[in-house]
Amino acid sequence: MRVVQIVFSPTGGTQRTADAVTEVFGVPASRIDLTQHEGTNEPIKLTEEDLAIIAFPSYGGRVPPPAAQRFSHLEGRHAACILICVYGNRAYEDTLAEMGDLARHAGFRIVAAISAVAEHSIAHQYAAGRPDHQDIETLQGYARQIIEKLNSTDGRFISPTLPGNHPYKKTVIPKLVPKATHSCTLCGSCARKCPAQAISHSNPMETDKRKCISCMRCITQCPMSARKLNSALILSASVFLKSACSIRKEAELFL
Repeated sequence: MRVVQIVFSPTGGTQRTADAVTEVFGVPASRIDLTQHEGTNEPIKLTEEDLAIIAFPSYGGRVPPPAAQRFSHLEGRHAACILICVYGNRAYEDTLAEMGDLARHAGFRIVAAISAVAEHSIAHQYAAGRPDHQDIETLQGYARQIIEKLNSTDGRFISPTLPGNHPYKKTVIPKLVPKATHSCTLCGSCARKCPAQAISHSNPMETDKRKCISCMRCITQCPMSARKLNSALILSASVFLKSACSIRKEAELFL
């Protein structure tokens, strides 16, 4: 069995979660990185013998549009898949339901799904440092249960029922657009790595607010730490999230 990761992870939390699950399978994994611009991935042809680990973050309870758009170009070719939805300790709402629809439409067979928590990409005090040791142990325990399911069937397994609504909730995400500071050297790293291609390549100090998905990748990737969010906006977001994010939430397995 070949394992293929299909991941959208702007700030790394989703990738770390996918890696924790993948590790249990004990084989080197190929990777399709949907965080990169289209056309930057080497083509990987999936087959019925493969297992795909599909991991996306939840933005406002939905799949990030660039992840959904890029994923729609893949062909599952009846490969089995594990869906992993990663959220910042608030709620993932319709994200897993949407991921399930995307996976089925692309020709994947869903064997299991996981919701998991990672550090919030904007208000870092919520789920700080997660996935932590406890999370990793839980995720790897889930992976072992999934392996048991795969080994106990001949491929005609029953797909799990996924939480979420149809139609999906309307996406309402406040536009929190990072801006370049005086430390910016115009190196263009942020523009090259922006998943939404919202930052101008000719002038990296310009960001298209209509394209920006507030993923914060530009902040984490800037070698000069020259991109920031307005501190008042961060404070406002932190206050808004406090009641929903203050109590630790745990991962869930849908088998």
